[in-house]
Amino acid sequence: MSEGMGLFILGIVTTLTILFLFGRIKIRSGRPVIERAINRRLSEGPYIVAVGGGTGLSTLLRGIKSFTRNITAVVAVTDEGGSSGRLRNEWGMLPPGDVRNCIAALAENDSELKRILDFRFDRGELAGHSLGNLLLLAVTEMSGDFSKAVEKMNHLLSIRGRVLPVTTEGITLMGKTRDGLKVKGELDISEHGHELNEIWLEPMNAKPLPEVLSAVNDADVVLLGPGSLFTSVIPNLLLPDFADKLRDSDVPKIYICNLMTQPDETQGMNVAQHLDWVSAAIGRVPDFVIANSDPVPDDIIENYRKKGAEPLYLDDMQRDTIKNMGCNCIEAPIMSVFENEKEGRVLRHDSQKLASVIFRLIRRIKGD
Repeated sequence: MSEGMGLFILGIVTTLTILFLFGRIKIRSGRPVIERAINRRLSEGPYIVAVGGGTGLSTLLRGIKSFTRNITAVVAVTDEGGSSGRLRNEWGMLPPGDVRNCIAALAENDSELKRILDFRFDRGELAGHSLGNLLLLAVTEMSGDFSKAVEKMNHLLSIRGRVLPVTTEGITLMGKTRDGLKVKGELDISEHGHELNEIWLEPMNAKPLPEVLSAVNDADVVLLGPGSLFTSVIPNLLLPDFADKLRDSDVPKIYICNLMTQPDETQGMNVAQHLDWVSAAIGRVPDFVIANSDPVPDDIIENYRKKGAEPLYLDDMQRDTIKNMGCNCIEAPIMSVFENEKEGRVLRHDSQKLASVIFRLIRRIKGD
């Protein structure tokens, strides 16, 4: 298929999608008084900056949008796999997948919108691409800038908050293992994460969006994670200006730890070691760490262990270590079990439980 034909198809896809979204994705409430009251309550909520990527960040956003619409999601742009990787290589655009997921998560009707944006073509040159990624590509081509395309999508879908790529520069994740092996790219980093001694971005002087820095100035709290440590959370923190802003800001910072280690990437690491890496990237220790206290069913643990993953719990030694670092431990039941057609029973953060813990903590911080 020629490039011109590809653009023609993308134009049709974009037009049809926009018409569908404008026509269908709306709040149809017969109770405008209640709706206005809800919107007023959400508008008066705290200002949240949530930093990360992947499924972890979108899961978090689905929960916190029930408490506030003053949300800025700062999304990593180092993804190089699947549809995002292909679009990055073939079109030179920033990877759209994580941005797409976060926009869908903050939409009013997130479940219906997610099904639409996650639709994947299964044949021809579009095979493997999701509709949402192609939509972002088309809007990027029309606007000439990825950040402008994301902003247009924010407004188009009237999401609760806004989604920002951490930077619009093409950046590559780099690392070095304890044995001196240099690794390049998100895929290699994820395979050698548990061996890493150093991690950085190239170019090293890449700049975050000004809106990202401004969001920190206005924030009541900054949330870091959940998400893959080396490929979703830390890449954002490796931009020097963003790290400096977080280090110098008095805004409380909360690191939300994953439920399980990830094979190869964080294999054998505990909560305190996750926190060490985040602290090193920022240049200061987060004020709080949230870890799961829900017991993981034995059958699920066994399935995860076959893949090299273990539950991430705090023990007395880690609690003492983290306390001595100057960080407060928050342990809470924030886990849910989901049925997955391919993987069976899998663990995920429970969006509402996690959001409730976060907003109780915010009220405590503010003295309410």
